Order: sequence, then structure tokens, then C-alpha cells
Amino acid sequence: MKKFQTLRYLINVKNILLDRFNLEEDKANENEIIESIYKGVEFKGTNLWVLIFAIIIASVGLNVNSAAVIIGAMLISPLMAPIMGLGFGVAINDLELIKKAFKNLSVAVLFSVMTSTIYFLISPVGESQSELLARTTPTIWDVLIALFGGLAGIVATTRKQFSNVIPGVAIATALMPPLCTAGFGLASGNLSFFFGAFYLFFINSVFISLSTILIVRYLKFPKKEFYDSNIKKKVLRFIYLIVLVTVIPSTVITYNIINQMVFEKRINSFINDEFVFEKSKVISKNTNYDEKQIELYLIGEEINDEIIRYKTSRKHNYKLDDYNIVVNQGSGAKKNLDLNLIKTGLIEDLYKRNENIIKTKDEKILLLEKEIRNLSVVSYPIEDIYNEAKVINKNLLKFFITKSIVFDEIRKSQDTITVGYAKFKVKQSKDKIKSFDNWLKARVKTDKLKLFVE
Repeated sequence: MKKFQTLRYLINVKNILLDRFNLEEDKANENEIIESIYKGVEFKGTNLWVLIFAIIIASVGLNVNSAAVIIGAMLISPLMAPIMGLGFGVAINDLELIKKAFKNLSVAVLFSVMTSTIYFLISPVGESQSELLARTTPTIWDVLIALFGGLAGIVATTRKQFSNVIPGVAIATALMPPLCTAGFGLASGNLSFFFGAFYLFFINSVFISLSTILIVRYLKFPKKEFYDSNIKKKVLRFIYLIVLVTVIPSTVITYNIINQMVFEKRINSFINDEFVFEKSKVISKNTNYDEKQIELYLIGEEINDEIIRYKTSRKHNYKLDDYNIVVNQGSGAKKNLDLNLIKTGLIEDLYKRNENIIKTKDEKILLLEKEIRNLSVVSYPIEDIYNEAKVINKNLLKFFITKSIVFDEIRKSQDTITVGYAKFKVKQSKDKIKSFDNWLKARVKTDKLKLFVE
């Protein structure tokens, strides 16, 4: 009796779920959907002009680092249609639709890259911004976005009533910005930008098409029969090969990113657990992955060498055995010039200068917190800028940037300038240093920049 009740309960749950997730009720007429897909893949006349205008808008948005402009360009872009048409053709075995969609997608890609390349060649702003850099490192997350965005897109396309899903998918999958970034890569001669961005577009296209195939097959659209079964086998093998070629590199990139995030978490745990002192504080850290070295900067009372050795010896508890821990504190820090020490020294001098006046621990803490807040106002996101700079010049080894107050003896006045420091693996030419200097000025939005290169 209990088994019968359980079975009946499961059947009811199944029926409820099938009813909730039913895609047949509001599905449009199949012939109308196919006709709409055929019309949408065509790239000539209006569609081509709209695409070119959208590409220019997106390129401007990337150039000036405006997310709002980029989103606007993605909303008016007609790029989604031939990609979904390609998947639709594969799903219903329609070779004519496959050829038509592939031909028009190729035309769209060609004109998109050409348009963006021409724009960036004549654009007065020739430096890469963060929005551009975000389109050059494809990961498995992009695969997931394209897959589920494509699923949402094809489900909306097969409905009777138009919804706002398609524009949303166009924004989420971001088909246009990678093509614009590829054009920037060609215009600037940066092939790593070009291939990275084009690979991101390739990921989006493949998985939007794959999503279309899955939904169209699920909805059981009528298929056209291949005259030759060998053709069907070749098409399927080609699809599987494309999917593998797309997924594997993005998975490797994502694996490396996740590993770096886990590693950073271990470093932070090591600092937060081991380097906690009553009268000293770790104010910053610098990780050199190439040389396997972690530098820590302390302010406050100097910690004796024996305690430092003990603390650093505990790195094995955080799986940091391969890394050398260097602790910099006070004026006796034995290392090459690093502008981090300037920042640390300023705060430390302030601490010692006021130590005789301030008697209570609470007052000392308040003073330090105030100065750190003041300092953070004029600080830059060093790690973000370093990662962007690393894309510009792969030889970059160390980097730092901060704002400093300069006293002019002649004018008897103070001024604020931005000071940058860069160390490269190999000696850079004057043109490369000038290019790096110009990029840095544009990135931090200041002409008052003094760059020291080692």
C-alpha cells in the first residue's frame, strides 16, 4: 500500500513538473519560425548597415570605456540571427540553411572586424581600456553564459509573442565587443588581443548554436533527411570537434584563474593568521609569481628576526612551501628600490612622530586608520592596472603607481604628481617606454605622471 502511494505521489510530481516546464503551449507555428529564421540570417541592405553602425557605436564605447554605450550597441546589433540560424539548420538537417547562415555570418564578421579596425586606426585614443581588456581572456564562464544565453534566446524565438529575452541575451552573450576588440588588436598590431577576442566570439557563436540545436531537437521540429548517411555522420563529427576545440582552451584558462584565486586566498589566510601583532600591521603585499616570492610590508614597531623566522616557517601550513617570504619593515629593509616602501615609510614616520604624544592604544589606532583612509583616497587599483599593463607588455616584472606631494623650492609651493615605477625582464626601447608611459597616463587620467623604468 505504501509503495503504491509513493508511486502515485511521484507520478503527480512528474505531471506537475511537466506541466510547469511545458514549451508546447505557447509555441509559434513551426513553418512561421523556420521562415523567420531564414529571413533573419540574411545580411544585406538594412541588416548590414545597422551592423556597421552598431559596430562603430560599440567601438566608441570600448574606446572611451563606457559600459552604457557598449550595451546600447549590443541591443541594436543583428548578429544573433545567423548564429541561431546555423544551429537551427544543423538541428533540422537543412544544408541550405546551414550554408546560408554560415555565409552571412562570415560576411557579418568580416564587415564587423573591418569597421572596428578602421575606426581604431583613425581614433585619437589609441590606448586599451579595461572594457577592451575584459574581452581578451575567454574562460569557461563565457562558455556557460553563451550556452544558457543561447537556450534562453532560442526558447524566446520559438514563442508566439515577442519578449525582451532576445535583447537580454544579446547583452549577456556580448557578441559585438569581442569583434570590436579584435579590430583594435589588428589596428594596434597586438595579435594576442586579436586572437583572444576572436576566440571569445567563437565561443559565444558555437555555444549559442549548440543551444539552438538542443532546444530545436527537444521541440521535435521536422527534420530534412540527408540523401547520404555519410554526410550526416560528417556533420555530427564536425560539430563535436568544434565543441571540443572551443571548450578545452577556455577550461584550461579558467583552471589557471581559479588556481590563482585559491592561491591568493591561501596568502591572505597566512597573513591574517600569522602576521597579527599588537603594535605592527601588514599594510601591503606583493606577489611575484615568476620568482616565487611574496613580499610583506609592515608598519609600527619592528618585529625581531627570530619571530619573523618562526612566522615565515609556518608557510607550509598554507601550502606556500615553494615561495620565499620576504618581510620588509622599517628603514633596514634589504631590497631594491620599491615605491611601496615610500608609502610604508611615510605612515611609519607618522606613527613614531606621534608616539610620544598619543598615550592610549585607541588613539594610536584611530590615527593610523585616519591616515590609511587619507592615503587610500589617492591610491590606484594597482593589481588591476598591473594586470592590464601585463597584457600591453608581457615583459613587465614589477609595477607600482601612487600619488605624491612635491615641494617646489623656486615657487615655494606644493603640488601633487603621480609617480610610476616599472621593471621589465629585458631592456625596453625608447619607443616602447614612451608607448607604455602614454598608456599609463590615459589609464590613470593624468598628464602629471613621472615614470621610472628599471
